Amino acid sequence: MTSNAIVKFDNVVKKFGDFVAVEKADFEIGRGEFLAIMGSSGCGKTTTLRMLAGLEDPTSGDIYLDGERVNGRATWDRDTPMVWQSLALFPFLTVQENVEFSLKMRGVGKAERTERALKWLDKMQITEFADRNVAQLSGGQKQRVALARALVTEPKILLLDEPLSALDAHLKVRMQAVLSNLQKDLGITFVYVTHSMSEAFSMADRVVIMSRGRIEQIGTPREIYREPHNRFVAEFLGSANIFDATIEGKVTDGWKVTHEGGNTVIPTAELQNGKPGDKVTFIVSAENMQLSAPDSDQIGIEATVVGDEFVGGTAMIFLETETGQEIKVQKSHDELSDVNAKAGSKLIVSWSAENCHVLPGE
Repeated sequence: MTSNAIVKFDNVVKKFGDFVAVEKADFEIGRGEFLAIMGSSGCGKTTTLRMLAGLEDPTSGDIYLDGERVNGRATWDRDTPMVWQSLALFPFLTVQENVEFSLKMRGVGKAERTERALKWLDKMQITEFADRNVAQLSGGQKQRVALARALVTEPKILLLDEPLSALDAHLKVRMQAVLSNLQKDLGITFVYVTHSMSEAFSMADRVVIMSRGRIEQIGTPREIYREPHNRFVAEFLGSANIFDATIEGKVTDGWKVTHEGGNTVIPTAELQNGKPGDKVTFIVSAENMQLSAPDSDQIGIEATVVGDEFVGGTAMIFLETETGQEIKVQKSHDELSDVNAKAGSKLIVSWSAENCHVLPGE
């Protein structure tokens, strides 16, 4: 366990009968780090969090918290409070009483409980609701109460299990900023479980991608987005075009490969070793694709526009080649003004060799 790590999972396995929920989880979480664990439903992310919280015991392997093995240690003896998806606030208590609750369970005196609770209500900007019943609060206000209740004990680590999933879109964005700023200000380790890439990538220092109980990749949001380790991660992110190709031979700048619809050059930095006939899989991010009119001189793949999706100032254009491969192109509205990107239109799709990334796990 490195000196800066506060959590270590050492080959942790969790089984429920014959079902393997988590398979050989082996990673560390840095002190003061914001780590997000993400994946689709059933991937093992919540089970991983519950084992750290002491709500589940590993079937095998060890979990270390601040250098101490915590297998079998009770939840209340770990100082790892959790903010639940359901928030689990007590409806029969006021806002302040909810925040004081964990202190009361620890035997903290009334005067100190009140002082510490009011301090955290102030930090979360909800002091005016101190005497209000939690049922009278909005979703965002309830989130702040749940955070204050978890943080009033001033733990070294805070666990969060999809805490924003029930909020409206505009509240999610606002609470993401609150959580991110709070974590930076406090320097507390946050372990955040989510299925939302926008949440994980906007807040976390590092992200763990899980699938079927296995960790597929750990890295910074930029590393994962730019250099996914395998096809699963690339497909999960949803913003990459994936091409299966065959190496034709060596050229000056790298390797010439053929793929469905054409050929391209993969730079030597991306493909160090290879030989003619080898199969490779490479990706190109949607924002690195170019669109041209069919009568232009641009060399690329001809594809038909099948639909589009507008998000703020950008649009994702979905195209399909004659052989049925889907291609995604993300551009600003200004960049699309020069081409006819309406459904049914034929366009030429192209990209630069430096934007190709070979999937090492394929």
